[in-house]
Amino acid sequence: MTQIIVNPDRPFEVAVKQFSRSVQNAGILAEARRRRHYETPQARRKRKAEAQRRRQKRSRY
Repeated sequence: MTQIIVNPDRPFEVAVKQFSRSVQNAGILAEARRRRHYETPQARRKRKAEAQRRRQKRSRY
């Protein structure tokens, strides 16, 4: 769970920016996007294999 401590002396926008930065670093939004639709185990394996192939292809050069 992402949590920030809000300083009463600082503006609200700073707290929002700090919160959004911590959510981004924690990967919460990426996880929510990934779980938006159910992915079958077969599709998950296929997606991971494609990503591995792309990484290997990039590292050859």
